[in-house]
Amino acid sequence: MFCGDSERKLLFSELVDTATVHADHWENTKIYGLFRNEWGMSAVCVYTIRDINDVFMNSSFNGQTSETTTNRQRDCVEDSSKISLNILRMIDKNSELEDWIHPVGNSNPLLFSHHNYTHISVDSFQQKDNSQHPVIFLSLNNGRIHKVLQHENEPFIIAEYRPFSHTTHITSINLHSSSKKLYVNSRDQLVQVDVANCTQYGSTCQDCILSRDPYCGWKDGLCTSDTHNALQDVARGNPALCPSATSKSQGARHEMKAERRSESMVSVPFRSRYFLTCPVSSHHAEYIWKSPGQTTNCSSKGEQCVHLIHSMGPEQEGLHQCLSEERGYHKVLAQYQLMLKGRTESLRLIRNHDFSRWASLHLPTTKELELNGKQKVFSKFLPDFDLFVGCRKACITKRQRTWLLIRKSKSYIDKEVIHMRCMGTHSVAPT
Repeated sequence: MFCGDSERKLLFSELVDTATVHADHWENTKIYGLFRNEWGMSAVCVYTIRDINDVFMNSSFNGQTSETTTNRQRDCVEDSSKISLNILRMIDKNSELEDWIHPVGNSNPLLFSHHNYTHISVDSFQQKDNSQHPVIFLSLNNGRIHKVLQHENEPFIIAEYRPFSHTTHITSINLHSSSKKLYVNSRDQLVQVDVANCTQYGSTCQDCILSRDPYCGWKDGLCTSDTHNALQDVARGNPALCPSATSKSQGARHEMKAERRSESMVSVPFRSRYFLTCPVSSHHAEYIWKSPGQTTNCSSKGEQCVHLIHSMGPEQEGLHQCLSEERGYHKVLAQYQLMLKGRTESLRLIRNHDFSRWASLHLPTTKELELNGKQKVFSKFLPDFDLFVGCRKACITKRQRTWLLIRKSKSYIDKEVIHMRCMGTHSVAPT
């Protein structure tokens, strides 16, 4: 059986596993072969019983009764590595097939992946429009399962299942087609996976349609496995098919729900590093982080889309949003309101006119003033205020310099001195 891409010089020579999809006429029965090459890459090729039978029936060796063919052993062995050298030489010189068994239509592999797949199971059923959309289940060597849609020889990974809580080796997978249950065996466990669980795709019409899952459809405000008269687009996954009025309202509700669920006030220490996380809901979407003054792309390869704040400062304060975009559908997945640590308390004291308490917490010490030596000092906690080093009579008599807390305004002449402090003593500024 040939499985490969001649133009790219890719050949998958090791047959790992097979799955059979029966048809009304036996000649149309399809064999899905899972192959692997020497580099550990996997591929799936599809054959028909008709093509396999034709190669055997038309073989030039068909009907021959030479001594070589009559004495040749035709036993199935459990371990091909234990076949004797003499038999291997006989097989090499007297092959029963001259022609390769090629995939349907001499096509390239249906699926080509760098994943190391170990088992295959296939479910094929007819949609309401009489189209066939086989669903392929492939086990990985880490104990996970990929659910793949076959549409016009274009694979689409619908979902990844994790039947086990830890990394393990899967020994077999078996699909019970009528109940839509996949039974997954490891060395010490048997797990049942509901492959028609549609709640995992979210609570909006767009998310349900984007999944392209043949088992699921949008009906009565839910993503449900009851696909009779349900809205589906397995071929393209176009979210624009959702009713326009419903789409807008649902989209708005979804984003509002995401904001209420995800928005949180976070206090971050000055000049510290901080990570913002965002759940990856679809590996087919693109993700961005919108932060004050900038927008950055985020990789969706992992389970979380992470945004790093290298050094927290006033310019990082504000709303940080994680957004996804897939086929024109946008949604907010997470958002954070960042504030410098201590600023919340600072604002409370300012609002309560407790300037003396604020000064005792945040104004620099005499030592810090000597190290700074600047005439104007920036307040890291209150960007709307300036701190000035100056002289006031009340402080000159004590041979001390003065801190003035001044509220910023458009006109510098209209600045308002709301607090002053002599270094070492406190006094409320004159009004």
